[in-house]
Amino acid sequence: MTAIAKTARDTTLADYAAFYRTIWRWHFYAGLFCLPFVTILALSGSVYLFKPQIDAFFDRPYNLMTLSGPARSLDDQVEAALAALPQSRLKGVALHNDASDAARVQVVDAQGREQRVLVRPDTLEILKVEAEKWRLSTLMHDIHGSMLLDDAGAIILELAGAWAIVMIVTGLYLWWPRNATGFAGVLYPRGGRAFLRDLHAVTGLYVSFFALFLLISGLPWTKVWGEAFRMSRGITPAQQVKMDWTTGPASARAQRMAAYREAPPARGEAASGEHEGHESHAGMNHSGAPTRIEGFERLAAIARNYRLAEPVTLVAPSPKNPNWQARSETQNRPLRETLSFDPTSFELIKHEDFSGKAFIDKVVGVGVAAHEGHLFGVANQLLGLLTALSFLTLVVTSLLMWLRRRQPGALGAPPALAEKPSLAPALVLLIVLLGVFLPTLGASLIVVLCFEAATRRFMPGVARWLGLAPGAASA
Repeated sequence: MTAIAKTARDTTLADYAAFYRTIWRWHFYAGLFCLPFVTILALSGSVYLFKPQIDAFFDRPYNLMTLSGPARSLDDQVEAALAALPQSRLKGVALHNDASDAARVQVVDAQGREQRVLVRPDTLEILKVEAEKWRLSTLMHDIHGSMLLDDAGAIILELAGAWAIVMIVTGLYLWWPRNATGFAGVLYPRGGRAFLRDLHAVTGLYVSFFALFLLISGLPWTKVWGEAFRMSRGITPAQQVKMDWTTGPASARAQRMAAYREAPPARGEAASGEHEGHESHAGMNHSGAPTRIEGFERLAAIARNYRLAEPVTLVAPSPKNPNWQARSETQNRPLRETLSFDPTSFELIKHEDFSGKAFIDKVVGVGVAAHEGHLFGVANQLLGLLTALSFLTLVVTSLLMWLRRRQPGALGAPPALAEKPSLAPALVLLIVLLGVFLPTLGASLIVVLCFEAATRRFMPGVARWLGLAPGAASA
């Protein structure tokens, strides 16, 4: 009986060791793949967290300017901006705080390229024309979303994000204390040779919740998952409303081109079929040719009384929308509001706010606001920055551990043991569900498993180098 019990115990320990080694190896591979992309996300995200402060810093020279005479009307300033870019259409005008601030006029061309035109309020001099995509905050946003590689880059980052979830979950399993006799190495790092490993594990523990939140709250913006989510929103009538976020660079470009089509015609542009029959709207005369747009000065005075969360954009009537609008575009999405005014009397005729959105859009809005660091002010920004710095700490400590432990002739992955681990049905179900929930992860997981099986069978030397077979050097 004793011999049988000992054999059973040894079998259990061997199976556990094989399973632990497998989890460790998957954690290693997930981390190895994610490291460069996590670094990109952490660096670009930590900068983009401070978008309002960054934009305000670069706009300082154009605020509270010393004028040589009285400021011209906002309508005059908008007209000057449109005259400077005659092939572009008006998208909106930023609501400024002081009459001495330069007007910020947003325009878009037929290719979906957005530009900001800054106009001196007294002389109507064009102070600056800048492409929106090259503003520092926009550049960080685009790097964070696609690495400037269009939809291909967005899919790569989505895949990296999915594997980062695997990295975190497997890391928590490896951290879980089993034979600990105290809090050292569990809640705070020990000294000596264990310091690097403990710093990695403890940092991973503390950042795991926030990291998972960032990864999951960013899913609606992704290309594959986000597109599937967009299609699912249209299943019920309550969700058949336009999303106020995009899913990848192509989606954002399509949105900008739609803004061009829906805007009043450009200077000197004859009305096309899409605008015929809408001559009464601002920006068009009865011949169909674009005319001077009047009403921004009046709308700005009215909009200031509502104290919308900044920044606020003023939008002229168009063939798509016949009313004047004042839109709050704050990154704290629950505070966003849109006010619609009668095109003639400027009376408020519609007020839209966060409470009118579908429930799922409210969830996404709150998640995105927290993700971008604006749900609860500066504390949210600092928490996001701390999470990004913790990510970078994990990157550095993992690289140092890998370089320190990696043996010549091996990749450095934890080598497989002779015993094959058995997977509990619940774990298999969890893997399947995770693969279904994250399509890029599911597809890549199939590829990885096929590659692993083929490598074990046909390339044993490569399998040992990768740690997929017994005999590789320990990590």
